[in-house]
Amino acid sequence: MTLYDRLIEQKDAEYKEFQARLIPNISPESIIGVRTPQIRKLAKEVFISDFRDEFLNDLPHKYYEENLIHFFVLAQIKDFDECVKKVELFLPYIDCWPLSDQANPRSFKMNHQKLLPYIKKWILSQHVYTSRFGIRMLMNEFLDKDFKEEYLELAASKKSEDYYLKMMIAWFFATALAKRYDESIKYIESRRLGEWVHKKTIQKAVESYRITDEHKEFLKSLR
Repeated sequence: MTLYDRLIEQKDAEYKEFQARLIPNISPESIIGVRTPQIRKLAKEVFISDFRDEFLNDLPHKYYEENLIHFFVLAQIKDFDECVKKVELFLPYIDCWPLSDQANPRSFKMNHQKLLPYIKKWILSQHVYTSRFGIRMLMNEFLDKDFKEEYLELAASKKSEDYYLKMMIAWFFATALAKRYDESIKYIESRRLGEWVHKKTIQKAVESYRITDEHKEFLKSLR
């Protein structure tokens, strides 16, 4: 049974319709309709299979779920150099926000010094979802123990009119306000993010349970 057969076996018509509404910028015909837990399970099977390399090299994939499996397979690679090389090969094929948002490569967490130059390069990319992935990795990996205030500038300096990229920048700064309030509030006070991202950042921050009521009230005054 092929991977496609396995996906078809687990398709859910209602879930496909839901996914098609959630990701309007890709063709509904490219969506089979398989739920994420099943996708992750298949990715684990592909990772240990004898056809893993063949699958990873068979680009572009036809279906959204194949792309998800691809990224979930890459996330399991323990060697950083191998993982990041394969991630870079795959990033140009990412064509929607869920693909850029769900994979969290294990090797990235243990190799921040080596990862940072890649993140900077990805953020500068003109490919929307490569840039979005770079900002998400910056958010995931560098707002805690390895944080430097200069990293906020990497996200703030990214300019785009693309909805999905602007939303990622707002998500980044809302998370930064939760984790690094004193440093990140400066970007809101000085209105550095552009009007739409500024307002969306405040909205997301105000909705967050991780931000104090006092900080939320101040943020509301900056709308």
